[in-house]
Amino acid sequence: MPSFFTRHAEESFMPYSASHLAMIAGLVLLALLLYFFRSGIRSHTPVKAIIRYSLLLGLLIPQIVLYYWYAVQELWDVQYTLPLELCSISQLLAIIMLLTRSRLLYQIVFFAGIGGAMQAMLTPDLDYPFPHFRFFHFFIVHIAIILAPLYMTWIERFRPTWKSVWMTMIFLNILLVVVGGTNYWLDANYMFLRFKPEGASLLDWLGPYPYYLAVEEIIALILFTLMYMPFIQWRKRST
Repeated sequence: MPSFFTRHAEESFMPYSASHLAMIAGLVLLALLLYFFRSGIRSHTPVKAIIRYSLLLGLLIPQIVLYYWYAVQELWDVQYTLPLELCSISQLLAIIMLLTRSRLLYQIVFFAGIGGAMQAMLTPDLDYPFPHFRFFHFFIVHIAIILAPLYMTWIERFRPTWKSVWMTMIFLNILLVVVGGTNYWLDANYMFLRFKPEGASLLDWLGPYPYYLAVEEIIALILFTLMYMPFIQWRKRST
């Protein structure tokens, strides 16, 4: 299947093409099913286990195949293939969260994972179109990153707190320093800390470097606050 694993795509990925919209629709459908059937899922331990391990496989298997593809296609390059993007880091944290049911990691993955993966779903930095392996890897992993904390929220009944918002902001700023230093050392651009992606993205609306980094901080704080607001009402009802 050369068209599935080929090194160079014959065509370019087109945002909001039929295949892109199908992936967004698939995410929405899976999230709705998880939410509306949450009570039934909670009461059936085997179903809970199937969903939890399916999310783990969705996070692990595509990544293992990606690293194999990098090796076969001789694409390993420390400037581009290290797992230092926000979604790659959220992916790793989501795997550990699902395995250990860590409430600490849940706080971060809920905000940083959902926020970052949703931005990626809506404005993909992707070169390979459907039906290339990289297309499926990109969307399966990002969908799983979003669904993992939703599963922990709706099925395992974990809840973020207002403190979680600030914890996530601190975590992201620590990442900024660590990844930014790595970028300088490797002459790389992980997390787009040195310049914007070549393709269209939300960063195009945030001004030039380095101002878009400061605007991102403000947007992240606003977004995380909005994400937390539904839980304010829940906490009031539970007290």
